Amino acid sequence: MYYRFGKVFHFLSVLLFIFSFLYTYSSLSELVVLEFNDEGVAVKSMGKNAFFYTGLIIFIILNILLLTPAKLIEQQSTKNLKRLFPIGDRFRDYMLTWIYSFVGIVNLSLSILGLFVHSINNQNEISTGSFAFFFYLIPIFFVVWIIGLFRILLKKFTSIQTTEK
Repeated sequence: MYYRFGKVFHFLSVLLFIFSFLYTYSSLSELVVLEFNDEGVAVKSMGKNAFFYTGLIIFIILNILLLTPAKLIEQQSTKNLKRLFPIGDRFRDYMLTWIYSFVGIVNLSLSILGLFVHSINNQNEISTGSFAFFFYLIPIFFVVWIIGLFRILLKKFTSIQTTEK
């Protein structure tokens, strides 16, 4: 039942995204700058409402697409999933935990990116240099989670091979 910890982490990451995104949205001007050139002139920008709706749509689509496999495994929706991840199997629990925590990492990354946009547009509050640590942390999280996925799948396939012999 470790996947419940993954669900809690996912839920907390959704709350973090909502609070950070609303904070970012409320502090932006009508023109949201996404990139400056070397002279400090805005190169890429978009409207505040377009930024808000684009961010929400990206968040919702990513969460739906990434959580669909977990819901299919939980509900045992196909015969192959029932056979591959039966209820009570420890690899089912590991896989569900991985999926929910991976979506939590994606939501955490989106929160950091939203706060980075906030720092670009409000240089007097937060400097963009203070986000350098987080931008190195995001790929490290993704690499660790992908390695974890391959480890889970490798153990599952070896357990299938040993039961077939």
